[in-house]
Amino acid sequence: MPHPFEIIDYNKMAHDFNTVVFDFDATGEFWPLVWIDKSHKNYPQDVVGLYTAIGDVRQGPDNNEGMFHEALANMGATLGATLVGIDKTNDRGIDYVAMLKNYFNSETGWDIMMNNTCPEVALLGGGYGRDWWYDVYPNLLFYAIYERYPNEPGLEEIARKIADKFYEADVILKGDYNYSYFDYGKMVPMKNNICIQPDAAAGHAWVLYAAYKNFGDKKYLDGALSALSALQSQSQNPTYELLMPFGAYLSARINAELGKDYDVDKILDWSFDGTAICREGWGVLADKWNGFDISGTVGSTVDHGGYGFLMNTYDAAWPLVPLVRYDQSYAGAIGKWMLNAANASKLFYPQYMPDEHETIPQLANAGKGVIAYEGIIKQSNLPEYQDVKAPVAQGDGPLWVAGKNPPQSQLSVYGSGHVGIFGSIIQKTDVEGILQLDLLATDFFHDKAYPTYLYYNPHEESKAITVKTSKGQTIDLYNTVSGTFIAKNVSDSTKIKISSKEPAIIVMVPSKGEITYSGTEMKVNNVVVDYHVQEK
Repeated sequence: MPHPFEIIDYNKMAHDFNTVVFDFDATGEFWPLVWIDKSHKNYPQDVVGLYTAIGDVRQGPDNNEGMFHEALANMGATLGATLVGIDKTNDRGIDYVAMLKNYFNSETGWDIMMNNTCPEVALLGGGYGRDWWYDVYPNLLFYAIYERYPNEPGLEEIARKIADKFYEADVILKGDYNYSYFDYGKMVPMKNNICIQPDAAAGHAWVLYAAYKNFGDKKYLDGALSALSALQSQSQNPTYELLMPFGAYLSARINAELGKDYDVDKILDWSFDGTAICREGWGVLADKWNGFDISGTVGSTVDHGGYGFLMNTYDAAWPLVPLVRYDQSYAGAIGKWMLNAANASKLFYPQYMPDEHETIPQLANAGKGVIAYEGIIKQSNLPEYQDVKAPVAQGDGPLWVAGKNPPQSQLSVYGSGHVGIFGSIIQKTDVEGILQLDLLATDFFHDKAYPTYLYYNPHEESKAITVKTSKGQTIDLYNTVSGTFIAKNVSDSTKIKISSKEPAIIVMVPSKGEITYSGTEMKVNNVVVDYHVQEK
């Protein structure tokens, strides 16, 4: 049980972020944070620009011809809003989903989603065409968005082209992902001064498996299995940035759905334990600084004593939470992690971090309550804030354009935009400290499934929580952790008991449904409820 304890309303924060940030008439210094880029790169349409950090001097309509904006920010904010129920194809009359097509770099021949729309701004910041995770991750974001808007014109064609590129790249790589990036235009792997990033295989695999589930083309499955095997074959931890947890999720899912035997333990350990060989210490922080639990945040476990980042923390939940649908043996570990991550992540926001632990408390209202600091660090890496005691809420923005970016650029628009991931997953229960985590919220392209929730009890004693059901339905509650039905014929709500330090994964199945068994799977009305139950 982390201390001091408070779980904020991340769903509301996601709605507020979308309302406040996507306002072209917003007033105040550094506002609005959105503008229209009329360069029409890759696609004959305008595209919205979104600041990476508040006041970044490289950005906005008057700098670099308005072309410097990042897919990590734009796609992340679009996905985050979508996950909490906002229709981004018609948000105050604007189709933000259609605009994302400009990030599909067709003019360069790469034919994948990239972090910028064009090479003209490639060297300004972020990564483009030289840093593998930056080139791969926008495609995961795109596929997640595409799953939610399958009928948006043009997205299906782009999704196929991306999958074809990733498949062809995997064939060329032949299981060797030890490169800094891949030139998807010339179709050759490359090395430069940036670390080799074998965990790009996890990103390839996730996209290709999503393509297989969506399109049914077996070559995409072959590519996904090949890429995942390349990741598994690594002898040392190749974690670089965001992609490793997707490898863990995919290992558990493919084991469950296809009967494979990928080593989930190994990849999950690599995601958490900070033993990365190139990106030294990259993993999940587990610590308490001056009485503040910052455990669960994701970033460097060693940089200036530890440096956790908001976007990395939000985005890790996307694959890690639904992982336990496919392998319930990780329910306790992921439930405990998510409780800590949800508790600590509020500290990135100025209104929840005490002023004495912020670098710019007097300026932080520039974020209008919806923009958080980029990171939390034990000892600031900015020379002017050495007296701020840990945990220090700050950001790297001033380092990006030294002497020009304002102090307010420590407030991270790009990270804050991903809040909808937490917002879609996390709900409180009637017992403090026990969260209800929606396992379907970010389980993209999943087979038909019943509502499924993870609960974890961090307390020293058993607790009874109230579980509510959808109105008008009579359901049975099945716990995949115990492999038993724990309640029958529930039509409104019921109490369930969770033992101390134990998890429960509750699947809400139709009452009186037909139960069948096939190998290790238990189904109700031919829908898998439990992937790992022995035939009875």
